[in-house]
This record gives sequence, structure tokens and C-alpha cells, in this order.
Amino acid sequence: MVVTKQMAIVSNYSSIIKASLIGSTVAGILLGIFMQMMGMIGMIASMFGSESLVIGWIMHMMISWIFGLGYGAMTLISSRYYLVGIIHGVLIWVIGPLMVMPMMMGMGSMIGAMFEGPQLMSLFTHLGFSLILAGVFSFLINKSIKE
Repeated sequence: MVVTKQMAIVSNYSSIIKASLIGSTVAGILLGIFMQMMGMIGMIASMFGSESLVIGWIMHMMISWIFGLGYGAMTLISSRYYLVGIIHGVLIWVIGPLMVMPMMMGMGSMIGAMFEGPQLMSLFTHLGFSLILAGVFSFLINKSIKE
């Protein structure tokens, strides 16, 4: 079988999507467990007009997958996966809990409070999410290259 350049590109994209979704699932579950212990999954549900932990988990995982695909797209620019993970973690922290989430809850942006304790904790958890994602992603991409 002859492998064309186009086939190799499609295979590369599908590997990136697969690794992004698996990595963000692992990272999302781990971060979700932490958020559940801190009583924060209910807050995610409340952004969507619900008090259900199931709705909170579903929305948390959907957000995780969207962020994971964003990470995968960022790896098209650089293959330094952990550096991309750090940049990604900061970006999703700014986009999520500092901007979008407070606005969905009827509050203003939290940018002015970004260096206060709760927001710094949020930064560390989002960095953790992105670095776990980067680790799983790197493992899966390197494994697919060897096959």
C-alpha cells in the first residue's frame, strides 16, 4: 500500500484528536474529583440553571473535551507538549474562571482578583489539568509514532 502525504496528514490529525480527547478525559476526571471534593461541581451545574451533580459532571467533561481539543490544536504550532500545557493552563484559567464563568453567574470579570488566593488556587488546578493532559497526550502521540 502506498501512503500518500495527504494520508499521513489525516492520520496525524486523527492521532492528535484522539490523544487530545483521551488526555482531556483523564485530566477532566482527575480535576473533577478534586472539584467534587471542594463542592465546585454544583457551581458548574448552576451556570446552566441546574443543581444536579450529574449535570455538573456532564458540563465539566464537555468543557474538558473542548479545552482538550484546543490543546491539541496548539500542538500543531509547537511539539514542546509541556510548555504548550503551561501556556494552555494559563489561557483556560483566564478564559474560564476569570472571564466566562463569572459572567455566566451574573458577576463581572474576576481579572481584577486574579492574584487573590482563590483565583491562584484555580490557576494551579487549571495548570494541573493542562499538564496531566500534556503527559497523556505526549505518551499517546509518542506511542503512535513508534507503531
